[in-house]
Amino acid sequence: MKLYNHIKDLLATVPIYSKEGKLFKNVIVEDGLKLDPTLLKLLLNDERSKKHFFQDVDGVSVFDKTKFQKFISNKEFLPDSFTAFSQNIGLTANGKFLTEANEVVLDFPYKDCVLEGGQTKEDQKRKEIFWNETLAPDEIDRLFDPKALTNIKHYDKDGTHDVKEIKDTDNLIFKGNNLLALHSLKKKYRGKVKLIYIDPPYNTGNDGFDYNDNFNHSTWLTFMKNRLEVAKSLLSQDGTIAISIDHNEIAYMMVLLDAIFGLENRKNIITVKRGSVTGAKVINAGVVNLSEYVVLYSKNSKDWNPNRVYMSKDWDRRYSTFILNYEEGIEKWEFSTVLEEFANQTGVKKSRLKKHFEEEYEAKLEQFVYDNIEKIIRLAALDENAISKDALELKLKSKDASDTVLIMERDNKRNYHMINGQLILFAEDRLSNIDGKDTFSQPATDIWDDVLPNDLHNEGGVTLKKGKKPEKLISRIIELCTDEKELVLDFFAGSGTTGAVSLKLNRQFIICEQLEYTDALPIQRLKNTVEGEQSGISKAVNWQGGGSFVYAELAKNNQNYIDRIQAADSDKELRELYKELTDSHLISYKVSPEDLKENNNEFAGLTRDDQKRFLIKLLDKNELYINYSEMRDECYVLDKDKSKAENIFAINDKFYS
Repeated sequence: MKLYNHIKDLLATVPIYSKEGKLFKNVIVEDGLKLDPTLLKLLLNDERSKKHFFQDVDGVSVFDKTKFQKFISNKEFLPDSFTAFSQNIGLTANGKFLTEANEVVLDFPYKDCVLEGGQTKEDQKRKEIFWNETLAPDEIDRLFDPKALTNIKHYDKDGTHDVKEIKDTDNLIFKGNNLLALHSLKKKYRGKVKLIYIDPPYNTGNDGFDYNDNFNHSTWLTFMKNRLEVAKSLLSQDGTIAISIDHNEIAYMMVLLDAIFGLENRKNIITVKRGSVTGAKVINAGVVNLSEYVVLYSKNSKDWNPNRVYMSKDWDRRYSTFILNYEEGIEKWEFSTVLEEFANQTGVKKSRLKKHFEEEYEAKLEQFVYDNIEKIIRLAALDENAISKDALELKLKSKDASDTVLIMERDNKRNYHMINGQLILFAEDRLSNIDGKDTFSQPATDIWDDVLPNDLHNEGGVTLKKGKKPEKLISRIIELCTDEKELVLDFFAGSGTTGAVSLKLNRQFIICEQLEYTDALPIQRLKNTVEGEQSGISKAVNWQGGGSFVYAELAKNNQNYIDRIQAADSDKELRELYKELTDSHLISYKVSPEDLKENNNEFAGLTRDDQKRFLIKLLDKNELYINYSEMRDECYVLDKDKSKAENIFAINDKFYS
């Protein structure tokens, strides 16, 4: 304890290590690990610490950082100290507490690590879905090297075709780890993507990806951070990233996005209604949760220029005057009200309309408005100080003309109509075509309660158990952030909604998915779209089919073994895999093949699940996929057919050139 107290007192003399007599344990540990000069000088100049933490090697004092870390991390040392990085996530700024700083950043364990997802099946339930390994820089570079592409196919209305090259304008589906797919896209698509839309796992423990059962905030944030950092490099300067998220992680997601994209590039948080107050969700609920969110960030705020999009709204009841004898050129119009004319045409007294039509009253009345939209108007006063000289002259004339309608012609627009000094506004001019229908509209707000169709389950002709997003939602985001032929990227493709909507809106797309349903869902959905399926937004945009896409897989290496291990359903298969791996070059350098051979019996004594976990742990995670630069090595066989293999080589060379 004397040494503990001595080191405490020594460290407390450095302001960055202490406050009010308490020390920042993890700041000290971090400085020790990175051999910070301030710390080393402090310890070297103190005889007791020098004797304890340094070794003399030929007259040179060598710091034992492992011994120092263990000493500082001992539970008896600084038990009540502050920490800069605790096991809980907290907000700090430059290592200081919020009370001492004007800016904050999100700090969390493993923030500087790469968390690589390896899950390939939606129904997997095991503890080791992610491999959280602190990799050396050269190993990270190797991990992120572009991967070889294989099993490349082209799809259009005429079926499936061989591919000779992947063109810059092709729509793409990539199957494989999405982090590695993003790094493989960097050279060809850096700065070219106008919109990234993703619908990542929400970290609920109940959203399709079973790894979420074990996801805590730190691992989820690291998982997202790794992907968002490379995704940002793909965005164009005027590009947008839009992320669907719910209440579970939106707070942490926003701070993470602030750190990566910059607070000045935060554009909006859109609240999306996802259902109604019915069913199981209301049982034992204090407040029923019906909302999700779409957060929008720009790449560069100065260049960001979104499109104006519109939402439908109910009949604007200010338009309540009905023209009985409307015709351009007639000076004396006769007026009634919408309600009076509705009563006349239905043969029901105005006072009895609601009682007569009951719950159908509003719908019947609104339909009458749309059926007679060209005859429905409202009057608007004009500020004489804010109108042109010609308009003011017309206003004064119309006052003098009493009930006569005066008209002033305009180029390429509806003529001005005035009566009694007031401007006549036509309801017809307030309509927009939304979802293929002319309707009253308003500019889109940050509350979207109109984007959940009733037949979501069957959209695109494919079924996804959970998390499927409606085409109408994706359509609005794409129309807000892109123009025709611009590039859209989604690296959590799911059922392929983003790709399908992009096709229908004449946008180019790239989507990535790593789960095994890629063949059954995105590909099938996009084939349906190319063939002209009529769900989702098809009718609204008059979709008749067409277009094409290219499918490619990241060429697997160790991932093939992981697939085989996960699929194994007998002890015999696992024992054969154990022997095969023991004799291969694919196991981690940390594992001795000789030790594996000597402990064959111990492996046989494990449960089947433990055997699978052990075999996966043996594999070198840097070798999950084949690097493009190594795809011609003899140890890799991309295709048994030599001519096909040569074609794959040629396609890869063109893609990465």
